[in-house]
Amino acid sequence: MADRTDPPFPAPARVVVRRTYKLYLGGAFPRSESGRSYPVTSSRGVHLANAAQASRKDARDAVVAARKAFPGWSGRTAYNRGQILYRVAEMMEGRRAQFAEETAAAEGVSRAGAERLVSAAIDRWVYYAGWADKVGQVLGGANQVSGPFFNHSEPEPTGVVGVIAPAGSPLLGLVSVLAPVITSGNTAVLVASERAPLPAVTLAEALATSDLPAGVVNILTGRLGELAPPLAGHADVNALDLTGAGDPGSELASELEESAATTLKRVLRPGLHDDWTVADPGVSRIRSFMEIKTVWHPVGV
Repeated sequence: MADRTDPPFPAPARVVVRRTYKLYLGGAFPRSESGRSYPVTSSRGVHLANAAQASRKDARDAVVAARKAFPGWSGRTAYNRGQILYRVAEMMEGRRAQFAEETAAAEGVSRAGAERLVSAAIDRWVYYAGWADKVGQVLGGANQVSGPFFNHSEPEPTGVVGVIAPAGSPLLGLVSVLAPVITSGNTAVLVASERAPLPAVTLAEALATSDLPAGVVNILTGRLGELAPPLAGHADVNALDLTGAGDPGSELASELEESAATTLKRVLRPGLHDDWTVADPGVSRIRSFMEIKTVWHPVGV
């Protein structure tokens, strides 16, 4: 019997199926309520995928999810939060190749350079996981007072924090602003880099498969000018990180600060050219979104 061979005609050309990424709200991946999406391109203008273009209602839904998750997350022991954050780092490690590919495309760096950025982002997450059960001792403690009182200060999470991710560092910068917010028990609504949202969505997929409770982190993709104002003016958002809103004094940053002032939000202003490669960022970002509660108790005679 003659061997069967492949047919002589060529295989038909196929169309590459590009993904349309979704939002990450309350532990789920819904489409934008408006049904909109927008194209995402590499630093060289090559089309990579489509991302959901979130609306103002999506931003409000994200705040609702974050508020719902806050009591449970803040009520966990600091040790448990640290263990959960370390699990997120493990899930990121498992997606290293995908993170490297997306980072290289987004930032226009070599594959080796992208690998270094991914390693730094995973190490940064581990760094903040280690701080979870130590920040209370560093920022709080017994105070020496004059009088028959016991005086003790204890840091507590602020609540729901709106985070504007850095546009120019869509993975390492993103991790550097998100991890310290949730380390101390806050919940977050994060607006990803408008130009390069894919690392943020891949991080959302890692979060969804980790032990992080639903709603602790909510990630929006879309137009910064459309999503940031609703967060700044929302009465149930307790603090705002404007790192990705441009340099201090920029028109958008100034408008967001003014809007945040109407509800007395704690605001972290953007820095000038933040260096996200600093190996030891310290606890300043954790401290920015914590309130210090001080208790006075009379000492019996």
